[in-house]
Amino acid sequence: MELTLTPMTAQELARLLVSLEQGYADDLVAHRGMTPEAALERSVSQIRESLPAGAATEGALLRTGRVGDTEVGWIWVTLPTVAAPEQAWIHNIEVHEEHRGHGYARRMIQLIEAELAQLGVPELGLNVFGTNTVAIGLYRSLGFEVTSQQMAKRIDPAG
Repeated sequence: MELTLTPMTAQELARLLVSLEQGYADDLVAHRGMTPEAALERSVSQIRESLPAGAATEGALLRTGRVGDTEVGWIWVTLPTVAAPEQAWIHNIEVHEEHRGHGYARRMIQLIEAELAQLGVPELGLNVFGTNTVAIGLYRSLGFEVTSQQMAKRIDPAG
């Protein structure tokens, strides 16, 4: 069976939000050196600000990836804004653990690209942590290119 994307329901988003918020917080702890408490607070705040009306947020494409009746993952993309008038943005893409390794992330990106093309959106961007080599390989194979790079170094306060 082929993977399809369907608009996410409010119930689906509510179920996925806790995992998304915790996962982003874990990344902030690991890659930004934040305390777990501060990271979770920032994660919850940023995600809720980005989706003020939940699944009905204007300009947010929240799609559930399905193979037949089985949910295999999801993708969240925002349409271009005044700040970035030519570029849609992938905020999150996730394939549920038990469905990984079947090309579903690749197909979700291809399907969202087709939807964006129909809307006349000329570019799609994303952020990826530098240690996420699997995702980096996927994005490169899909034609994404590095357009900026951030670097950081942890400083030992003891000197």
